[in-house]
Amino acid sequence: MIYDSYSAEDTYILGVKLAADATPGKVICLDGDLGVGKTVFTKGFAKGLGIDEPVNSPTFTVLQIYEDGRLPLYHFDTYRIEDPDEMYEIGYEEYVYGNGVSLIEWPIRIEEIIPEDAVYVKIAKDLDKGFDYRKIEITEA
Repeated sequence: MIYDSYSAEDTYILGVKLAADATPGKVICLDGDLGVGKTVFTKGFAKGLGIDEPVNSPTFTVLQIYEDGRLPLYHFDTYRIEDPDEMYEIGYEEYVYGNGVSLIEWPIRIEEIIPEDAVYVKIAKDLDKGFDYRKIEITEA
């Protein structure tokens, strides 16, 4: 499915809507360049799960955990991961195959350990459609 987002608010609202269908063990891979709205989408997704605490990109910590919603949210940012084996040191399998939802930014860095049934959300700019426009493509396994 392809969605047109003309603002950060549109991207946020899409995240809220997709969270409505979230189930334990769901893995969502967020793909896109720096600054396209992956964290905005994640903030909306968190809100859709009923998480009210501030959501930030875990760039330097790799993982942020939010547990005060309908389901726990495990937000991974693998931008700085050099080897997928590093993920096991932080308990990757415990989270990804656990009772929450995992959102993984920069999934290409760990693609060989992403579950086959992961949902991919690709966010891309198209400056011909405006500075704030984003094409959001969702692919389910």
